[in-house]
Amino acid sequence: MEEIKTTVQEKEYDASQIQVLEGLEAVRKRPGMYIGSTSSTGLHHLVYEIVDNAIDESLAGYCDRVDVVIEPGNIISVTDNGRGIPVDIQEQTGKSALEVVFTVLHAGGKFGGGGYKVSGGLHGVGASVVNALSEWLEVNVHRDGQIYAMRFSRGSKTEDIHVIGKTTRRGTVVRFKPDPEMFEDTVYDYETIHDRMRQQAFLNAGVTISVTYLREGMEDNTDVLYYDGGIREYVTYINNGKKLIHDDVIYLGGEEDGTFAEVALQYNEEYHENIVSFANDVKTPEGGMHEDGFKRALTTVINNYGLKYGLIKKAEDKLTGDDVREGITTIISVKLPEPQFEGQTKQKLGNAYVRTLVNNIVSEQLSTYLEEHPATAKAILSKAMLASQARVAARKARESVRRKTGLESGQMPDKLQDCNERDASLCEIYIVEGDSAAGSAIQGRDSRFQAILAMWGKMLNVEKARADKIYDNDKLAPLIIALGCGIGEEFNIDKLRYHKIIIMADADVDGAHIRTLLLTFFFRYMRPLIENGYVYSAVPPLYKLTRGKKQRVAYSDEQRDSISAEMREGNPNIKVDIARFKGLGEMDPHELWETTMDPEQRSLRRITLKDAIAADRVFSVLMGEDVDPRREWIEENAKYVVNLDI
Repeated sequence: MEEIKTTVQEKEYDASQIQVLEGLEAVRKRPGMYIGSTSSTGLHHLVYEIVDNAIDESLAGYCDRVDVVIEPGNIISVTDNGRGIPVDIQEQTGKSALEVVFTVLHAGGKFGGGGYKVSGGLHGVGASVVNALSEWLEVNVHRDGQIYAMRFSRGSKTEDIHVIGKTTRRGTVVRFKPDPEMFEDTVYDYETIHDRMRQQAFLNAGVTISVTYLREGMEDNTDVLYYDGGIREYVTYINNGKKLIHDDVIYLGGEEDGTFAEVALQYNEEYHENIVSFANDVKTPEGGMHEDGFKRALTTVINNYGLKYGLIKKAEDKLTGDDVREGITTIISVKLPEPQFEGQTKQKLGNAYVRTLVNNIVSEQLSTYLEEHPATAKAILSKAMLASQARVAARKARESVRRKTGLESGQMPDKLQDCNERDASLCEIYIVEGDSAAGSAIQGRDSRFQAILAMWGKMLNVEKARADKIYDNDKLAPLIIALGCGIGEEFNIDKLRYHKIIIMADADVDGAHIRTLLLTFFFRYMRPLIENGYVYSAVPPLYKLTRGKKQRVAYSDEQRDSISAEMREGNPNIKVDIARFKGLGEMDPHELWETTMDPEQRSLRRITLKDAIAADRVFSVLMGEDVDPRREWIEENAKYVVNLDI
């Protein structure tokens, strides 16, 4: 099936298409309203806003190249070969359209003026907000044979629009430096930007996006991203390292009344669904109508096929949505003229007609595909039917666990030393590796609000197990009961008993393995815990430094050296004994409290889910069945290993 190609008629793009809704106000006072936060997330959001404008030109059919550069000093440059922002006078303001775009909130070619039929930058605040939150911003526009330039500082114009030369190309170049007065940190992360640009390249087949990292004194790092296969290649990328149920990526797509929808899917042998959806190239992590339409159609089509060919014997044995989505990797991308998002952060798509469009496309085209590929159809049905059997087994296992443990009566596991507080928002639970460390933690804790759950031995790798095996596992069942919120389809975050879940394991290979197994479990079966910021990793010290009766601890090699120098007070002949902690079990209760558990002094590392797709790929590679991708990952990342404990 051919991938969708939007046909575009060349149309004049000038100042008459720039619509002004209201002036630029309060962005610097309340930046979180526009970019989510002033943390690293908000800092990177500035880049995405400018890139999204270039992608809008691509969606309109006028741009096929975007170049992003992280320059020394954390300056960002974004260059596109689109039509170039209009520079003539905008009628409502009497100002240059270029000035209006960068200084007026809700100004742009996205409000019915004819500039764009489809746009991810729905609210038209991107360029002006980036300008308002930049120490300085400069823009060069190549159009009509001239290069036009303007410069701004913290949202205000510092140079009028003027011509600086001739040009034979067209497009826009935006350079800006984020304002340190507005952001907690102004250091850009190459990998974060690179991952987002790769996503955009997948979603826009045929568009080339380059990402360059220029660092003083170091070799330039440039990666050119181009995917002619579009979202088909996106699915292949996500499924890399996973054992597949069928080789082909199934592609479904269509258009109606100016709205385009496309779906790519492929099944693997894992037990988890991975559905990633977009509307106008904007990720919709909370789904919406496009996901609803896909899910309904998928369940109906697979059940109908199974009943038609006798693979499902009777109607009451129909598969559920969870059954048919087990092991699926799906990208859903819709492009529509006036998307209805929830807020500027665009978490969920609300256009009801999109559900019908996607439902119809998937129902018709997937039915045809299964008829034409019976081997693939039977493999998918077989996978779903095994999932159905496992679902029944999991229900029986849950009931068995309840009977054995008294879960419904509130009986807690023997390995749990609970806290006295009952307000979950004030409670924290330490998941501690080994009875020895757990004993110290129990003695050293503040029992008013700190609970301790001892884990022993190697727990189940949930990447290789279904839910029925998890409920029956003697390592995981106590954890599930202690947290109280269930797993998988039963999960209810309102029943969570602790709002800080702290993994406390040794700083060695075994400890890293325990952390990885636990995080895999949380990621697969309790993901909202990570998404809501409830999961942490304790940071125990690596070294104890002693000079006479004075003792200090260090959490890194750098801190060890710094503290050692301080304790010597400039005299290299003073002896400072440095001992590496072998494990948490070595610490007495007082040491463990002071270094790792005291809220006034401890260090905790919050586990975040910056990119679910990247996390999914890492967990699949490190914890999955296939050895080759894991070996490749280890070989690629071995150079980054420090403090290897063998």
